[in-house]
Amino acid sequence: MPPKAGRVKTGIQAIRQPKILKAGEGGAAEPEFETGSSADIVVRPMARISRRAAARVRAGHPWVYQSDVEEMIAESGQDTVAPGSLVRVIDERGGELGTAMYSDASLITLRMATREFLDNRGDFLELVRRRFRRAVQMRLDGLQLLPGTNACRLVFGEADELPGMVADRYGDLVILQLLTQGTHFADVRAVAVDVFREMLDPETILERPDARIRELEQLSAPSAEPVYARNAEKPMMATIFELNGLHFHFDANTGQKTGAFLDQRENYRAAESYAQGRALDVCTYQGGFALHLARRCSQVTGVDASRAALEVAEKNLNINRDQLAGQGSGVEWIEANAFDLLRDWSDAGEEFDTIVLDPPAFAKSKRAVEGALRGYKEMNLRALKMLRPGGRLVTCSCSHHVPLVEFQAAVAEAASDAGKRVRLLEIRGAAFDHPAILTIPETQYLKCLVCEVD
Repeated sequence: MPPKAGRVKTGIQAIRQPKILKAGEGGAAEPEFETGSSADIVVRPMARISRRAAARVRAGHPWVYQSDVEEMIAESGQDTVAPGSLVRVIDERGGELGTAMYSDASLITLRMATREFLDNRGDFLELVRRRFRRAVQMRLDGLQLLPGTNACRLVFGEADELPGMVADRYGDLVILQLLTQGTHFADVRAVAVDVFREMLDPETILERPDARIRELEQLSAPSAEPVYARNAEKPMMATIFELNGLHFHFDANTGQKTGAFLDQRENYRAAESYAQGRALDVCTYQGGFALHLARRCSQVTGVDASRAALEVAEKNLNINRDQLAGQGSGVEWIEANAFDLLRDWSDAGEEFDTIVLDPPAFAKSKRAVEGALRGYKEMNLRALKMLRPGGRLVTCSCSHHVPLVEFQAAVAEAASDAGKRVRLLEIRGAAFDHPAILTIPETQYLKCLVCEVD
């Protein structure tokens, strides 16, 4: 539902109702409107937000929540602000804060596009084009330093000043996500396609939604057909891409989110450098950590609850055997619930020299944080009990609602309960193509602790 239903104003009232300060009055400037006779007045959509939200925006955070929108002001002649509209954002005193994309469905009602008032949609699309180009060029520059890698995140939403827009590259395939009402437009899609074709010349560009977010934003499902294909009659829909010299299958019509978990790429390599002896990869998905460990370890067990994911992991194993210790003969996959297996094996006295824990996000909301921390503690406790002296633990959390300090505290509690002395070797985050912005904590979602256990 729109925020503050019943408080949408239109026409001349829309100019007179908000308390707009003129330049010199409290430092706020009067927004510019196109004016003429009273019948010709054009009022662009506007949102007045709370003092708390205005302070957050000024500090660099791009989100305004539904509860912080005090008033929505429709265009002249309109009763409501249309979903996906670009709206001018003002503070409680009328001070200019910038232009945002509006959603009438999400709890994040406004996503700031710029700190300037945009005059028209053409200006917005040109801004999007520049930012897409900048984001892609940054990844192209970075990939030059990563031999044996041709997959990366091209666009990372708010971290690239492109709220609600995500794109991944898997070799010659590009997967695009337009995740909000403000981005789910043909003109935004066209800009993205133009930039990707110009800078990457991919075989195929597909749009793939995140089902949960699409439902929250009340978006229609995109077509299953490519938005661009070099070979329109037989578009490429699957490929094999490279990460750190290993090869992985990717099928655009299957998998989680946009495909593989590219944010762990540099952590895969770090885990490999620390790996030793008998190794266990819990929540392996399609074998990302497990296959990196198998380049050093002759025995590796990958565990996941998804049989479909493990079937892809086996395919990935088969195309990488020539790089693996013992030709990968010591790699096995087990379909199991991670908590059940860790409990049973730790109680049975199983032992490993290297364990990786990479579970899905346990905390989808702030209300789930307490339960998530219990889950992290339990999982790490069981792993620590199974590690031999001198063993290595690589433990991860991708829950952005769980900050690093709390995740680290959960692992410390597990170490205490297990009676183990745990030395922290490294604190790691997401790969370079998932940049973390200091004023947007949500971009610092991935935590990876590399530990040695005595």
